[in-house]
Amino acid sequence: MKYIKINTDQKADLEMLRNAILQLKGVNSAEIIDEENPESELKKAFAKTKEQLKKGDYETLVNDIFEILTKNNSK
Repeated sequence: MKYIKINTDQKADLEMLRNAILQLKGVNSAEIIDEENPESELKKAFAKTKEQLKKGDYETLVNDIFEILTKNNSK
């Protein structure tokens, strides 16, 4: 899986941007992450935990949580 990061200004209509990206061929999902509120990002990572554990995808789970924790500590 590959990711793309888009930085926007405060005036951007994020929901409209998300919907436009979802219309592109090959895009499976798009989510809005608020870096001003890192707790929401951590909550999303833990919400994915149950599904990842069911699939046995431990490496991605650990990497997701580690990335979030180290990213927030660098601020």
